[in-house]
Amino acid sequence: MKTHLYDIEVHDDTGTPMRMADFAGKVILIVNTASECSFRNQLSELEFLYQKYRDEGLVILVFPSDDFMNSEPLDATAAKTHYRNEYGVTFRVMEKTEVKGDRIHPLFKYLTEGRSGLFTNTVKWNFTKFLISREGRIVNRFSPQKSPMALEEDVKKVLRG
Repeated sequence: MKTHLYDIEVHDDTGTPMRMADFAGKVILIVNTASECSFRNQLSELEFLYQKYRDEGLVILVFPSDDFMNSEPLDATAAKTHYRNEYGVTFRVMEKTEVKGDRIHPLFKYLTEGRSGLFTNTVKWNFTKFLISREGRIVNRFSPQKSPMALEEDVKKVLRG
């Protein structure tokens, strides 16, 4: 287990490695997504938040995941194209990632270890959202059912300190 969020390496949709430290000083919203999930329309709401607050330092990182009922058949690059074409997404689409189980990505392991969801620390469904402060601290975790628009006040509060 990494000791800090900024120690973790991730990859973009093309497989290019990045460090979470690359986003230090930004407010990050991390979301596991799936193109065939019933919550997929949240992608448009995430884009709205991104357009409204990116100049204040909001970064949105979505990680396509096929961990729930085969709801993401696309690879990361195809998911990025689909998200852009169908939902107007311009924020970062990252690598296709496992968000639970034995092969959980270190980022999601870090986000969930010791941080309770409703009954378990694991990600329970697509579109679980994690709000991260400019210092790399997990501020809050939001359920898949919570609309990104319902997060706006939380996002503004973290952005504006």
